[in-house]
Amino acid sequence: MSIIATIEQLEAIYGQPNDASTVKVANGVTPQYRVLIDKSPFAALATCGPEGLDCSPRGDLAGFVRVHDEKTLMMPDRRGNNRVDSLRNIVRDPRVALLFLIPGAGSTLRVNGRAQVSADAGLLASFRMEGKAPRTVIVMTVDEIYFQCARAIVRSELWNPDRHVDPKSLPTPGQILADMSENLVGGEDYDRAWPERARQSLW
Repeated sequence: MSIIATIEQLEAIYGQPNDASTVKVANGVTPQYRVLIDKSPFAALATCGPEGLDCSPRGDLAGFVRVHDEKTLMMPDRRGNNRVDSLRNIVRDPRVALLFLIPGAGSTLRVNGRAQVSADAGLLASFRMEGKAPRTVIVMTVDEIYFQCARAIVRSELWNPDRHVDPKSLPTPGQILADMSENLVGGEDYDRAWPERARQSLW
């Protein structure tokens, strides 16, 4: 196996990026990039900590990541499994990245920066949904932001319904939990109860 170990080796293979790959990078949210953020109902949040890296899915109604100003994004931490892996990382290492997806669109949006976790009562209240406020809000300072071209979306046919996988062909969460716990957790009862449990705890 031939391992690439230096930047010079990489550049010998790939060369230099073209103008379109570099001129798109901004150090704050531009009006065009704000449109992409406002239209996105899903983002992957990457964080890092002493134990390593983590990437967490974040989804809500489109525009759930609030553009406070050109340098500041705010994202509510909605109800989940209480592992708080991302939050644990952020309080120890502020470096974060976001990858926004927009259903039906080819372009994605990448944001790199630093974040803090806020429990300010007024800020939490401003993110209420169905009367329920998040317990914290991730406040991100934007260092760089840029769109990613559509090649990955096109190659994967991500939005093509004809390529959707039949959920029945996949192991269910209940099956995975049962297998991992020697049937102490999960199983059919877990899968049967999950849709209603999720409906009652979305916010």
